[in-house]
Amino acid sequence: MASAKGGSIRIGVVADEPIRVAGLASIIEQPAEAGQAQLVLVTGSTEELLAGPPLEYIVIDLHASSGFMSLETIRRARPDIRLIVIGPQGDDELVMKSIIVGARAYLDLTAGPEMVRQAIDVVTSGSIWAPRRLLSRLIDRLLKVPEASLSGNTQLTVRERQVLELIMMARSNREIAAQLGIEERTVKAYVGRLMRKTGADNRIKLSMFAMNLASLEQGKPSRVA
Repeated sequence: MASAKGGSIRIGVVADEPIRVAGLASIIEQPAEAGQAQLVLVTGSTEELLAGPPLEYIVIDLHASSGFMSLETIRRARPDIRLIVIGPQGDDELVMKSIIVGARAYLDLTAGPEMVRQAIDVVTSGSIWAPRRLLSRLIDRLLKVPEASLSGNTQLTVRERQVLELIMMARSNREIAAQLGIEERTVKAYVGRLMRKTGADNRIKLSMFAMNLASLEQGKPSRVA
């Protein structure tokens, strides 16, 4: 994993304002603490970052002139890149849209250096940084996807929904079992069923499956019961 001890991680930054870039540089290039990877800042336009040496992580400032366009461009060209978005505060729909398009973390301008570093660590470990209520809404959208969209032609059960939500929050099987009041082996069984239904072969792909289905559902007109 990229965040292994003693390693380094190159992180691209797409931002217009020099002061914003300088602030991110002061956070990203701080000496790594014990157990953390050393982060290396790489700046440039979206095109320059995509054309240069391969990056696994890019920070995008939505306040930049090319903000959301950069997010979508990178998503199309390199869907494997994990994106960290900095955007306006209090806009839940924008947060949701950013995550659905491919962001693995969303931070607003009130986030301090410690929170920014924590979010980066969460993303580089393969997880998602977002408010729980928004992850819940993503799963709610997933439950509305027609059965034909799921492999096995089977809707998710309520318990599978709960397990999937916690997987998206990077909870371990043990933590999921404790939170839901079930045995760890039962959680493993649910995870196995979710993977069979979705065709995912690991937990990260399972999370991405949920977000991709939510994206498909977002593009459909709402139906009134």
